[in-house]
Formats: sequence, C-alpha cells, structure tokens
Amino acid sequence: MPEFEKSESQTRRERIDPELRWAGWKIVPYNENKSLAAYDGCAIKEYPTDNGPADYALCVGGRILGIVEAKRLTLGPQNALTQAERYSKGTTQNPLNFGGYRVPFLYSTNGEVIWHHDIRHPLSRSRRIAHFHTPAALEERLGQNIDAACERLLSTPNDHPLVRPYQLEANNAVEHAIADRKRHMLVAMATGTGKTFTMVNQIYRLMKANVAKRILFMVDRRALAAQAVRAFASFEAEPGLKFDKIYEVYSQKFHREDFDEDEGFDPKVLPASYLLEPKPGHAFVYVCTIQRMTINLFGREATFETRDEDDNEDEETLDIPIHAFDLIVADECHRGYTAKELALWRETLDHFDAIKIGLTATPAAHTTTYFKDLVYRYEYERAIREGYLVDYDAVTIKSMNTAGQWVPVYIGQGDLKDRATNHHQARCIQQKGATHFHCHKNDLESNRLAEERDLLGNYTQAYQPIGCNERFGG
Repeated sequence: MPEFEKSESQTRRERIDPELRWAGWKIVPYNENKSLAAYDGCAIKEYPTDNGPADYALCVGGRILGIVEAKRLTLGPQNALTQAERYSKGTTQNPLNFGGYRVPFLYSTNGEVIWHHDIRHPLSRSRRIAHFHTPAALEERLGQNIDAACERLLSTPNDHPLVRPYQLEANNAVEHAIADRKRHMLVAMATGTGKTFTMVNQIYRLMKANVAKRILFMVDRRALAAQAVRAFASFEAEPGLKFDKIYEVYSQKFHREDFDEDEGFDPKVLPASYLLEPKPGHAFVYVCTIQRMTINLFGREATFETRDEDDNEDEETLDIPIHAFDLIVADECHRGYTAKELALWRETLDHFDAIKIGLTATPAAHTTTYFKDLVYRYEYERAIREGYLVDYDAVTIKSMNTAGQWVPVYIGQGDLKDRATNHHQARCIQQKGATHFHCHKNDLESNRLAEERDLLGNYTQAYQPIGCNERFGG
C-alpha cells in the first residue's frame, strides 16, 4: 500500500511504535484497574484525559511526563502540538502542574518528523527533534531547574585574569541567549583572537552553574581535536587548578603524531557508557571530530569523503540517545563541505537535543542558516584597531634559497597586549626562479619553529635597507 493511503493507526503501528521502543518505552494499552505506578517506563495507548484520549501518555515513576499526539504520514505534525496541549491540561489526575498544564513534555509526530515542546517556561519554543526522549531523559529534565541555573550563571562574575574585554562580551552574549531559551547560536571572532580560549572559559562557567554538564566539543580535523584537548588541559579554571582537574575531559583516539614531540601524550578516551547511558551525575567534556561522531551515529558508509579517521578504527554504530549532551560546540564550523557532507554535518548535529553553539572566524551561508542567531561578532578590523591583532604588510627579503618552496617562518609577538603565547606569523612565499621572498605577517597563537624565526632575524639584519627591522624587529 502506498504510504499516502495508510491510516493513522497503520502509521502508529509501523512507524511511531518502533520509534518509541527505540527510545526505551514499552507500548502498552490503558487499563483502568492499574495505577500509574504500574506503568513505569511505558507509553500508554489511548490514555483518557478530561479533553479526550491521548494517543500516547509517557509514564515515569508514577507520573505522566509526556503526551504524544500521532498523525498519519501525509499530515504535518507541528500544528498538532495544540492537541497535545489540550490533553496536557486535561490530565487532571497527574500530580504535576505548570501553570495549568499537567504534563510538561509534549510531542507530535507523523512517524517521520517529531516536534517537541517543553511547556514549563513561557520563552520555550517548540522544536524539531530526531527521536523521542528516553524515560531517563524525561525524569532528568523534570528535576532540572534551568531558571535557577541561568540566574546563578548571570550573577557569577566573569573575572578570569586572562579574559580580554571582547571575550567577556562574547561570554555575556552567549549566556544571555541561553537564558532567553535560545537553542542555536553563532559566535564569530577573527582568527587569532582566542576563540577556543573564549569557549573553554564559557564551558567552564556553564558547567559550574549547572546550566550544562555533558559537553561535546566538535571539530572537523583530528589535529584540531588535539589542540582543543591541550586548550582544556592548560586552562586554569580556578587558581592553581586546571580545567581537567575539576571536570573530566575525554577525547576520541589520537595518534602520537597528533601531538608535538615535547608534549605529553595521554588522551583519555570516553567510555562508551557515557554516550549510551547518560547519567545526571556525569559532568565531562568530550572532544571529537564531526567524522568520528558521524561514524558513531550512522556507520562508516555515511562518513565524509574528506575523512580524518583511520579505516582500522572501531566501526561499530552506537545507539546514542538524543540527550547524551546538554551543549554542543561546533568549532571552525565555517568549513566548505560538499552537498553530501553538508547533509551529514546537519544530520549529525540534528541528532542531539542540545544547545548548539557554532564557533567560526568567517560565517558561511550554511552556518548562519543552521545556527540562526549571530549572538556575537568580533571583526578583524576591530581587533586591529584595539591592538589585539596586527595588520599585515608586504615586504621583500633577498634570499640565497632557490628551491622554489613555501618556507613558513614564525617570529616573536613584540608588544601586543595580554597573552604572551600570541605570535606573528611571517609566511614567506618564494617566487620560483627569483631570489626574493614576499612576506606577510598575521597574528597566530603559536611559538613553534623558533629556529626559523631566528633565520628571519638573520635576514632582516642582513638587509636593513629594505626596512624589515622596522616591521619585524629583527
């Protein structure tokens, strides 16, 4: 039978019931002789309310925590949330009450699309989700007091000694957006202005205030994941205490070459149980690539064409519930993907019912479309104006090198403000067959390759007439 000819009851049997079972619900008929205590973890069919029978009532711990309104596949389910609201108000025997709503978590679905609304807060808006919440997820959410957590967050001084004024502005923008119940947001900061530092500080504040406890920090290359792990490990969250000594920091598998030779190589791989069975007591950061998470969710056949994962890694697909993370940070989310990769990128992010923050230097069309609200932007021009970045100039340095290769050169920061870890980069591009280099300098948070920095100093001393000492301090 064609899908468009199937009835609501067929849609429920073939599509909605399996979705509920996947999330851990037992599908049972209503029995007036049973108390709600006998229905723990059950989706009760045709549950009676004062306003008519609800298609499914989700019961946990002797309370109805969710109402599901079902529609046939050919009908759009979003508008059906109003019916779920009526049933919520009519479930008068339920011990809960939120401004006249007796059931807090409402769903409507046609078996293909699921819409969800948490009616406890007036600023909460309905949203599309990938799957139903599990019984444990609803019980956890019922026990959360997001209002109190947001008040605690906004009243906590953001006084880390290394936070710059614009980074404070970014944190404030994110925190007020979360307090306003925004779920998707974008932060755009110029390269070299400390996006990762800003977000590590942000994550610590959110975790400390209990706004979010299970954090996914997602990047698109394994090398960037290794950098993020280093950033969390080096961040002094409290005087004398690094971030990873206060909260657990986990990662996907790394390779020895992902770290510098002089760095410790001790990544902590996330236990699978943290993904498969999220617990209210868990408080951790998980750093991984978008490719790794896509493999976990959809299998290796669905991964990116430009993948950064090894073929011999564990290919097992995991049934990760949608509440596995409270917050997802998508770092460097501006990358240009193919149409297929972009669809996978969206599907991976969409799987989780979490607050999502996009972090980028150059917002692309797909990032602004997905994250919707650009809550903060710190432009390159403003960073230069305020002295946190240095504009670049073209200079010429004679060289005996005729190999026709790119030669990266790193030089000291000079008198830029604040963190001593910032440096300028001079990237010398040799014109093939010529005896000159054209050099451009940009801000870069790195102090690597000091010997090449010294080499540039030798060049500038030898060729003072062309003005390199003035620009580079050679």
